[in-house]
Amino acid sequence: MSPDMIFTSESVTPGHPDKLCDQISDAAIDAFLREDAGARAVVECALATGVVFLAARFAADARVDLSTLARKVILDAGYCAEGFDARSCSILTSSAELPLEAREPPPDALDEEAIARRVAHEQANVFGFACRDTPELMPAPISFAHRVARALDGARRAGLVPSLSPDAKTQVSVEYRRGRPSRVHGISLTLAFDEPAPGPDARERIRALALEALAGGEVAPDAGTTVHINAGGPFEIGGPARHAGLTGRKNGIDTYGEFARQSGSALSGKDPSRIERAGAYAARHAAKNIVAAGLADRCEVHLAYVVGQAQPLSLSVETFGSGVMSDEALSKRLSAVLDFRPAAIVRRFALRTRPASAAPTGFYLPLATFGHFGRPDLDLPWEAGDAAEALRG
Repeated sequence: MSPDMIFTSESVTPGHPDKLCDQISDAAIDAFLREDAGARAVVECALATGVVFLAARFAADARVDLSTLARKVILDAGYCAEGFDARSCSILTSSAELPLEAREPPPDALDEEAIARRVAHEQANVFGFACRDTPELMPAPISFAHRVARALDGARRAGLVPSLSPDAKTQVSVEYRRGRPSRVHGISLTLAFDEPAPGPDARERIRALALEALAGGEVAPDAGTTVHINAGGPFEIGGPARHAGLTGRKNGIDTYGEFARQSGSALSGKDPSRIERAGAYAARHAAKNIVAAGLADRCEVHLAYVVGQAQPLSLSVETFGSGVMSDEALSKRLSAVLDFRPAAIVRRFALRTRPASAAPTGFYLPLATFGHFGRPDLDLPWEAGDAAEALRG
């Protein structure tokens, strides 16, 4: 990327149809693992006006009421009125239950021999990224877009903007100089309202909320920062009444805001035996620890997996010229410090047991909105800097 540029990333609020699907899918993963830590499950969701469709394929010693779970997620997001109502929408389910023998071994049975036997079941290229743009070591545009989306959702829930729909999109453009974020160039909001378009007072309140969400940081809005509200035209109807949703369609929002590479696979709706999910968490952990250790200002970690093999086929590090040693040397140091075999990742991050201890909010459900990475509001194991000292050598 050019050292001098303007980069834009977007986020959405929990009521966006695609994010509703992600939340329903991850709430189901939480539910399966809460009852059975060895469960394997893939849950896909699609929805449109008045209709929700859930497809689940699982092997689990658990009973999960997918319809009730979906209604709770939709209601929590704010849909309980004409157009799309959690209480009256039609929910269709399709379940394929696999033999219990297909479950994963209990977490306490993951010794060295068991880890070596647990191979990748899918081919996957996963990427992790970290940089010094923000305290959470994430690219500034996506971090800022999430902050604004969170502020809008909080304001709606608190009744500060009563007519605001649960469905909103935020875009934040950050100006870079010499490779570092220097200022917030602009904020664009696409909002739906349950009533006719808001008057000047409500629009000014929304504008102030967006600016306040980004105030106080080293990189913040200034007198030249623009704020646009529905610049593309009226957005009178939001949510599933306007556009359909699907699990896994917001990968940029879930990861790095398209600032860095990401896998084409969805993160939500999969248990941690799926390497495209667990591997993405391990790659982020590795990249963040390299940056946290002071070994680079910007780092991407790539892990390549093939079916039937436990060890990654390839592990590579790219520091974009910011590393204190060669990328090859960092790759070797990383492979010596961290174990990237699928079962080792699951054991290190306790990915199968966390849903039980995170009840009732769930462990995977909160990840389905505002990103899977750079989350200071959540105690995520892949966001820990616990490998930094070892990486320094």
